[in-house]
Amino acid sequence: MRVSALRLRIWQVLVLAGVLGFWHVMTSPTLLPPFYFDNPSQAAFFFGEPLKVFGRVIEWFGSGEIYRHLGITLFETMAAFVIGTGLGLAIGMWLALSPTAAAILDPYIKAMNSMPRVILAPIFSVWFGLGVWSKVALGFTLVFFIVFFNVYQGVREVSPNILASARMLGASKRQLLRHVYLPSATSWVFSSLHTSVGLAFVGAVVGEYLGSAAGVGYLILQAEGTFDINTVMAGIVVLTAFALALDGAVGVVEQRLMKWQPRQGETEKL
Repeated sequence: MRVSALRLRIWQVLVLAGVLGFWHVMTSPTLLPPFYFDNPSQAAFFFGEPLKVFGRVIEWFGSGEIYRHLGITLFETMAAFVIGTGLGLAIGMWLALSPTAAAILDPYIKAMNSMPRVILAPIFSVWFGLGVWSKVALGFTLVFFIVFFNVYQGVREVSPNILASARMLGASKRQLLRHVYLPSATSWVFSSLHTSVGLAFVGAVVGEYLGSAAGVGYLILQAEGTFDINTVMAGIVVLTAFALALDGAVGVVEQRLMKWQPRQGETEKL
């Protein structure tokens, strides 16, 4: 298993190196230029240059310029992620266990979910101002429905045989919730959390685009105004790196809480 994991990492690094190498070659005037550009410098103007992009990232962290903006964006992301996950879990569990309430609220939930959430950003700016909470509200709307529908579906798909057996053994409602419904919904929850991390970042950055004075999205917007594509790409690299770090943290928590679930290799042996 260790050898297979090592080979996997090597291939992943090689793919990344190949992409960066291709990007460098196609945007360097001294190397092979893109065949569809009359002037090789046009490629660098439209796509940036990887060395300058990573140089800008190093400059940001070296000077400390990025920390305030990154801290604001991460706070908006984490607040939206935590609040959206908590309420999505609670309301999804409640409606899954309350068929009457679910039937009453079903058309309204579907209507809110079908609404393009980006159009709510100006409304949130009016309600909560141009500070962090308007971005948190937008990120919340993106995270909440993902978690809600996964929890709702996970609870409803609990096997009736398991429920009947637990009731025959004298399980109370609280015990059913803890030992039957929650474990059933947990795998659905974590599958949604991996998607929700990226959506929380989307909500924060889009909100910063539409109105803010700080944040990584604000830096990217300012760079776009001056056609500084290298800074734009640097902002994207920073956001992607931290989104992957948060997703990795979710994966670590998932492994700790889902020890009872057999791994893929173990199921294949069975």
